[in-house]
Amino acid sequence: MAEDDPKDETWEHDLEDPEPFHHATTATTRGRRRGAPALYGIMAEFDNPTDLVAAARRTYEKGYRRINGYSPYPIEELSEAIGFTRTSLPLIVLIGGILGGLGGFFMQYWMEVIDYPLNVGGKPFNSWPAFIPITFECTVLVASFAAVLGMLVLNKLPQPYHPVFNAPNFALATRDKFFLVIEANDPVFKHDEAIQFMRTLGGIEVNDVEI
Repeated sequence: MAEDDPKDETWEHDLEDPEPFHHATTATTRGRRRGAPALYGIMAEFDNPTDLVAAARRTYEKGYRRINGYSPYPIEELSEAIGFTRTSLPLIVLIGGILGGLGGFFMQYWMEVIDYPLNVGGKPFNSWPAFIPITFECTVLVASFAAVLGMLVLNKLPQPYHPVFNAPNFALATRDKFFLVIEANDPVFKHDEAIQFMRTLGGIEVNDVEI
């Protein structure tokens, strides 16, 4: 079976979005789109990652905070440019590891000391050094599951539909184009002002993204 081509994956540089996209219509009344289809945001298209990162920095400096970047591959500088400097995923993994370790240890304690104690060579029932290997394995197991599930939840995956799929040329985000989006639920978003600002960033094209 042929392996998936990594070029066909779009990287979205925005984890832990606290507001789902279906709430993005509240800010559109600050522009001139009343009566128009609900707006998710404004998207600018770029030819290369350098222009995208520069545009993201200018956008962040302008005061926008609801910013997404899309690229065919990960761009380390882009996450910093849009203000994404930390994630709660390490905390989720830590909690999973602690729960896994405690669960593994007390599972053995309950079996060996309370539920079905056995006298093995005169050793005490609570022979805790023998519990260490399984405790370690349970720690790693639950932490791994927490990492995978936490990543999926924070990235809102699986997500078969997203408003950016409606944008012209967005399919090229898996090939050779780069995109920057200002969401309409940004606190300082005003449609006309955001359009004019995005056009100064040097992108190929600027479009509304409708829900």
